[in-house]
Amino acid sequence: MEQGEPVPDDENTPRIPAPRAAGDDLTAGGRDGGTFVPGPRESGHPGPPGPGAGREPEPGPVDGRGREAAAPDPRSAARDAAPGAARHVARHVTPDAASAPAPSAEPPSHTVLKSLLGAWALAACSTEETDAVEAHLTECAPCADEALRLRDAVGLLHAERSLDLDPMLRARVLENCLGRRPARIPVPLWAAPYDAEAARLDALLNDFGDAEWHAPVRLKWFDGQRPAARRTTVAGVIGHLMTVDAMVATALGLDEPVPLDPEAAAAGPTARTEAMWRAARDPLTRTVREPWREQSHTLIRTVSFAGGGAAELDVSYGEFALPLQDAMLDRAFECWIHAGDIADAVDYPYDPPSGAHLHGMIDLAARILPATLADRRRAGLASPARGLVTAGSPGRSLRLEIEGVGGGEWYIALDSPAAVASPAHAVAHVALDGVEFCKLAAGHVSPQEAAAGQLGDREAISDVLFAAASLSRL
Repeated sequence: MEQGEPVPDDENTPRIPAPRAAGDDLTAGGRDGGTFVPGPRESGHPGPPGPGAGREPEPGPVDGRGREAAAPDPRSAARDAAPGAARHVARHVTPDAASAPAPSAEPPSHTVLKSLLGAWALAACSTEETDAVEAHLTECAPCADEALRLRDAVGLLHAERSLDLDPMLRARVLENCLGRRPARIPVPLWAAPYDAEAARLDALLNDFGDAEWHAPVRLKWFDGQRPAARRTTVAGVIGHLMTVDAMVATALGLDEPVPLDPEAAAAGPTARTEAMWRAARDPLTRTVREPWREQSHTLIRTVSFAGGGAAELDVSYGEFALPLQDAMLDRAFECWIHAGDIADAVDYPYDPPSGAHLHGMIDLAARILPATLADRRRAGLASPARGLVTAGSPGRSLRLEIEGVGGGEWYIALDSPAAVASPAHAVAHVALDGVEFCKLAAGHVSPQEAAAGQLGDREAISDVLFAAASLSRL
């Protein structure tokens, strides 16, 4: 029989089984290094069984003496049949099919993509599925509407929670701890507002990066006659707070965190801050936070160990002095106000102090108002006194009503700081919100813009509102 001629269709003719069509045989670069193409089955003769099928082997050919001939070597038979098999395969493969690339996977159908909308809304799809769904949503309006409804429904499954800590968390934790085991040396009540406001500001600064520390901050105050402002950075504000806190620290015998020349050290808060800013060779950075934190902690520890006798210790502010307990309230007030300035600069919400602490700050401002009004009168910035009275005697008064959290009523002596204010001698009535009054005292609201309910002597009301704004400083 010539090599390459057709093999007669005889069941007794030995044949080479066609290769098995299995997954591992279809991979490129098989055992013989080529791509496997399974041969067609001949009519009337099913393909060979796969390995392990359990069939008995077919009997081999018989030679002339009746003995079974030895089976031919499969490898040599494969070599002999290769040219014919190649021609047989060539007849079934067209030129276009041989050169065409493998077909690409078709995109999922509309039904499949619609079934994935629920998983997509829960963000449970794979990257490929997410891309396919989102591409489909740009083309299919019904699916887009369904996706929006599912996404809204997912939002109702769990309420969004802020990742920021509650500003009152520290106070609640301390209250719980102290309730179980009281502190051996508690913080004095008059120092608690400063302790709370310093802790809240420190929590605000905790996650600031370099960009936030260099964010511009506009400090505002009222210089006695008109609004004033100064631009600095978040780091510059912390340096200002640290420098003014040092006035309390030196009164307690502590060291200055930033050495200043004697003239600047004896001056008031504004001059000390300007000297500190000038002494810094480069703009302040986030490194200022650590010395400010250490100084605030040291102040709290020192006044706690000093006991009640330290409350009346005088703290010099240059042109005036305050008892230590009032100075700590003043530092708490400024810490809150400047923390609000920083929060505004970085577009972050910041709540006012607790009601009890806010009440103490308002009470301090109300107690200082008569002396401030007298100073403005001596400078020609307020109307003259209507009637002088002896010290300790009742005189003309203004009723200051503070509404909201931390509110209450105070009577302000109008003609002399030594006079006694009383309801019987009230000639005017002013009503203000507590936070609004504090912003007025901080110079963040002008006296003309203060949202006040006013009744009575307009001149006395104007004098008191301008005196409240004059309490502010850098």
